[in-house]
Formats: sequence, C-alpha cells, structure tokens
Amino acid sequence: MPSHDMTALADASAAASTVGSEWWRSAVIYQIYPRSFADASGDGIGDLPGVTTHLDDLKQLGVDAIWLSPFMTSPQKDAGYDVADYCDVDPLFGTLGDFDDMLEAAHARGIRVIVDLVPNHSSDQHVWFQEALAAAPGSAERARYMFRDGKGENGELPPNNWESVFGGDAWTRVTEADGTPGQWYLHLFDTSQPDFDWSNEVVRAEFRRILRFWLDRGTDGFRVDVAHGLVKEAGLPDYTPDPESGSMGGDEADVPYWGQPGVHEVYRDWHGVLAEYDGDRALCAEAWLPTIEKTALWVRPDEMHQAFNFEYLETAWDAAKLRAVITESLRAYPAVGAPSTWVLSNHDVVRHASRLALTAENPQGFGIGPNSPGTPIADVGLRRARAATSVMLALPGSAYLYQGEELGLPEVIDISDDARQDPTWFRTKGERYGRDGCRVPLPWDATGPAYGFSPDGASWLPQPAEWATFARDVQVDDPASTLSLYRALLAERRARDLGVSALEWVDGLGDDVIAFHNGNVTVIANLGETPIAIPAGTVIVTSERLTGDTLPVDTTVWLERH
Repeated sequence: MPSHDMTALADASAAASTVGSEWWRSAVIYQIYPRSFADASGDGIGDLPGVTTHLDDLKQLGVDAIWLSPFMTSPQKDAGYDVADYCDVDPLFGTLGDFDDMLEAAHARGIRVIVDLVPNHSSDQHVWFQEALAAAPGSAERARYMFRDGKGENGELPPNNWESVFGGDAWTRVTEADGTPGQWYLHLFDTSQPDFDWSNEVVRAEFRRILRFWLDRGTDGFRVDVAHGLVKEAGLPDYTPDPESGSMGGDEADVPYWGQPGVHEVYRDWHGVLAEYDGDRALCAEAWLPTIEKTALWVRPDEMHQAFNFEYLETAWDAAKLRAVITESLRAYPAVGAPSTWVLSNHDVVRHASRLALTAENPQGFGIGPNSPGTPIADVGLRRARAATSVMLALPGSAYLYQGEELGLPEVIDISDDARQDPTWFRTKGERYGRDGCRVPLPWDATGPAYGFSPDGASWLPQPAEWATFARDVQVDDPASTLSLYRALLAERRARDLGVSALEWVDGLGDDVIAFHNGNVTVIANLGETPIAIPAGTVIVTSERLTGDTLPVDTTVWLERH
C-alpha cells in the first residue's frame, strides 16, 4: 500500500486537533456518484480515473472534501449499493491502485475523501450469503443474515408483512440444498440485497475490519448508507407504513426496522475505531427519521459526527417553513455537540433545480417522469435552486453538494422505459419512476462525445440534448452562470468563516422573506411573489442580477454587514 502525500492537509489537520475545530464541522462536501461523474475507460460508466482527471475542477470549485458513492465489487443490481466484496474495487470503476492514486491526488489538492459504506445489507453474491444458501437452517453461516422460517402450514407465507423500500415483499424464500422450499430471508431493498443480522458479533467484527481496511489506506471518513436500518425490533412484528410517507422512513410511527435503539451501540463502536486514527476521521449518517430531534441522537459525542438533514432537504420553498427548520436544526444539533448539515440534492431525490418547482406531491424515492403530475417549470426551478443554494451556503455548519448541481442540472424526465435502470422502476412495475433522473451522467464539454463524459460517446443512461447548454465548458467563463455562482458562494463562505459563525435572524422584511446575519454577512432571500426593497449596502454575491434597490422574486443576496 503506497504512502499518501498529506502535505496539503497537514496544516488543516493540525488546526483541527481540538474538540470543536474539526474539519467536518464546517466542510463543504461534494458527492460524486462515480458511474455518472466521468468515464476515463470509454465503456460509458464513470470510474475512479475519471474522478482523478477532474480533481482540479473540484479544487477550482472550492470544496473541502468529496464523498464517493459505492465503487466496491458488486454485480450492480442496485448501482453498487449491493456489495459483494467490501475491500476491493469493482473492475467497472478501476482497481485498488486507482483508488490509491485518486486519494493521493485529492489529498495533494487539500481535498479529503469520504467512502460510502453499506452495512445494512450485502449483495446476494457476497461469499457469506453464498455460504448461507449452501448451509442448513440454524447454521452459523445463516446466522450472519436475517433467515427465518415462514408462516403457514408448510412455511409457505413470509415471516411478516414487511414491504421492500423498492416495492413488493421484503422476504424471499430459498430453495434448500435438497430442492425443497426452505426458509425466507429479509431484504429491505432488492431481492439481491439480503439484510445482515447485526445482533451477531461476527457481523460487527467484520465491519470493524472493513473500516480499518479503508482507514489504513488514508480514507478520511465514511458516509453510512441506511444508517438507521441495521437493527430490527425483536420479534419482527408486522408493520404497514403510511403510503404517503417516503420509502426510506420518516413517518411519525415507530417503525420496527428503522431507528431502533440498538443501532446506537454499533456507531459507538465505530466511533472508537475511527478515534484510533489521526486526522479527525468522520462518520456521516444517512438516517431518514421523523424529526430533527431524533436525528440529532445519531450525532451525540460518542457516536457519529454528522447526519444528513433530510428535513431541511424536504422543506418546501416557503419562508416560514424554512426558517422553522433552520431554527430547529441550529438548536438540536449543537445541543448534542454536533454541527448541523445542510443538503438540497443527492442521488436518491429529485434534483432541487426541478423539485423546488413541482406542483404536486412527490414522496422521496418516487421520482418524476413523463406521466408524473405537476412536472416542474424549468426556469422557475433553476431560479429557486440558485436562491436556495445561496441561502444554504451561508448557514453555519457543514454543507453537501451533489454532482451537477453546480451546473444547475435539472432532473431528467424524458427517459424511455427501456432505458431505465433503477430497481424501483421494475419492482413497482413502472408505478414509480425511481431515481434515474438525478443520476444521468454529467456534461463537461458541450460539443464532445457524450458531452465530455466519455471519450467514445457511451453513456449508461441517455443524456438529453439540453445537456449541451449546461456543460461545464460553456459555464466556466460566464460570470452569470450557475457554476460561477457556486464558485463565488464557496469562496466567500470560506473567506468569511461562515461555516463556524453564528446565525442571527433579521425581522421586519415581510412574511415571504428569509433574512439573517452570519458573521459579517447579511443574507436576504425573497420567496414571495413580488420584488421587495432591500437595505442599502455593498453586494457580495447575488443569485440573480439586481435592479436598483429591489430584490426580485426567488432571489437571494449577500450584503456586507457593517
């Protein structure tokens, strides 16, 4: 294993050696969905060498760290979230050597690297699950997963009524070695993703080994997939979710497979593993929970370091609602010694350049397509997205960006049925479009093959013709572009230490306005239907061009505070 050049991170790590000054408290972290970021090999699927190629672009953007969605060995039934080997790189994305090269190149540019870890379930091709299928009921091999006898006279009914997040039953019956129908195994997601049994110490020990494998290579932390789902309620009682709630949890009821108390023991254990390493390594939870108060339990001082603020992500474009969620976030997370995180888009939700202009309900995971109600108005969505990001990046705490949002990319709606890839689409028989629309490969070059994504023009999901107008090369030198806006926001955020400053609300500008001070910046956002007067002052950055002393609708401005 090569040693990595940490020179560019040395000063920052030294400065972050005391509690309260760690890098992850204020970092802007850029999510890379590797298969859609950049393809260096020409096979139409992004890869780790493609990431390395564009690190200078990310340095120029101004981010502090990157988070890579799964690139580990996988049959790719769920785009890598079905892991067959947790300690190797899938050939689609390159090799361990390519990972080491990418990590070294990122560190040399002062960019930290966070790896996606999937502990709730493995692929059915994982050697453990293959051993479980070959073993007998009650064996040690089966005890690593959630195998149970079925109900009914001959075990022909599943153990309970749980539904898969992707649609359909959450249980699949196996055929035993002698050819007879056998036990059932739990999969909260696809049939090819069997859930581990986290009451088994063998499972816990294996994941400690996996953590150390990546930490020893120099990884700066982990984003933990389905962090709230590892432990299931004893007895596995029946549960029927609210059909209007998001598929990943978040409804008010106590769900027997989400947010169980035993999960916290796992992350206290992991916290101890990370504490063995220097450099303030970090854990971030993907935990869909009903309230900010409950989510904050994941980031108590001896557990995780961050948890995605999904309540903020899901808040409508409404001044009162946004102010309420920001206020509660800045109360609940600091109360347990953690920063709030802010996020508007990721690989599982409709991109916020479209979502903020939807005119119909769209629960998380459903996606949008040609026949969805209330499809967005493109110019309204982009304008609101720019304004929303300009609010988010002025907030104290840590912020996450999703690849392509800095280009203003909208959700791709017109993907043909035969081109769709998301398991949600297939398991719901087309009732839910799923997440393909936010995963379409990025446009780098307006006139290049696959808009610069792949040298041979291949693309694992079809790119729309409008990608040419969003390509990075047509935005990089345009001062009015979304890319230029992001670069300006990130530069000012860093220069003014907004991530570690304190927010103070400003009142008196109207019910449809969000306004606050943070450090030496005053932020004003107009979420109403008419322009508003703004105080005189020096403009630092604005999401849209200002005319005189008025702030247009769906526009945010940063002013110098005197």
